[in-house]
Amino acid sequence: MIIDKLQNTSLYTSINPRITQAFEYLKSTNLEKLAVGKHSIDGDNVFALVQEYETKSEEDLQMESHFEHIDVQYIISGSELMGLATKNAHKPITVDKENDYALYEDEYSFILFEKGMFGIFFPDDLHLPCIHADKPEMVKKVVVKIKIEQ
Repeated sequence: MIIDKLQNTSLYTSINPRITQAFEYLKSTNLEKLAVGKHSIDGDNVFALVQEYETKSEEDLQMESHFEHIDVQYIISGSELMGLATKNAHKPITVDKENDYALYEDEYSFILFEKGMFGIFFPDDLHLPCIHADKPEMVKKVVVKIKIEQ
């Protein structure tokens, strides 16, 4: 996993050309005005899911990972805590390969994601987004889904 601010994306563009596409999209799009929903960047290879929601208690959420996609999660407005862990010995309680996710109930560490920050989550990275810090608040986030080349 990688956690950083959008101004530092040049450090990560050599990882994968589709990650570079994701960063170019984030930098060149007026994200504040972008409608909630799915937005194509490169067909099914790279697409954005814009979300607006009120953060929740961690008890109402579950940690997840993906099999076929890398997530680039970018906070457009608001802030949220995110629980983070790596798979290591964690065992999923639910696996849904058709919808590209697994859910976990293991221990994790928190990081505060604020406006302008992103996280890159690879298939080995478990993440639990959408958690409120002190109290619930509205968040607008874009999740760029990057299909892993097989």
